[in-house]
Amino acid sequence: MDQPAARPHHDEALHTLGELLAETPLLVVTGAGISVASGIPDYRDAEGVRRGSAPMMHQEFVTSAAGRRRYWARAMLGWPRVRRAEPNATHRALFALERGGRLDGLITQNVDGLHEAAGHRQLIELHGNLAWVVCLDCGERLRRDRVQVQLETLNPHLREVDAVQAPDGDTLLAEDHLADFRVPLCPACGGDRLKPDVVFFGDNVAPATAQAAWDAVQRAAGMLVIGSSLMTYSSFRLCREIVRQGKPLVAVNLGKTRADELLTAKVELPCEAVLPWLAERLRVPLA
Repeated sequence: MDQPAARPHHDEALHTLGELLAETPLLVVTGAGISVASGIPDYRDAEGVRRGSAPMMHQEFVTSAAGRRRYWARAMLGWPRVRRAEPNATHRALFALERGGRLDGLITQNVDGLHEAAGHRQLIELHGNLAWVVCLDCGERLRRDRVQVQLETLNPHLREVDAVQAPDGDTLLAEDHLADFRVPLCPACGGDRLKPDVVFFGDNVAPATAQAAWDAVQRAAGMLVIGSSLMTYSSFRLCREIVRQGKPLVAVNLGKTRADELLTAKVELPCEAVLPWLAERLRVPLA
């Protein structure tokens, strides 16, 4: 495979990244940018500015019945598209690199489950996974597909609505669709506070998950960030720590990141072109 089309400074960054991976396995941190090629929109533009409407906030979901109704109506339409999404060239190349011993762990901010679908098993899902739902009242945990059946049974009037897909299984849905919407109920306690088992904006990463990510940084020889602006502190703090330890920090990302001033090298090219090229360069079979 030829080197991805690049300007001269990208050629140098690609060389640096290839040399680092050839010398030692790197810890990888991924963000929403890697799933765009799978049909799942990301949150931010090339300048790191958020697109579209404000995301669901944790406090609103926990305390507001109207907020939960709005979330679940939009998610009812968005989940099937996330469920059908398949790993793209970036996911597959990362799994190949892991299998070939070139990765020292994988931390993802994504909640779409595509790394697991690609084959990864040693994976830290920093913000959870949309495939699971938890009851905030009794702690019952169940598969998202089960909740989807209940949602579609309770709200047949929404099945044929064509809503625009938004990040993380959300959709852009007009308010007039919400008046008669019925939220899913917990099958164990009957409560109406079922929540996707993910970290909403304004919430904190689970302590055990945060510690696992921190421990991975302590062990790593360096870090590779892929498809993330690093605007969330849960990932940016890992980058600051790896640099504090004097270890290399490199990124493959289209556009600005919060850690630009900390980077050893940055490749501003599509990750679905760069990662397969890296795998081939390192003689790691993709299939």
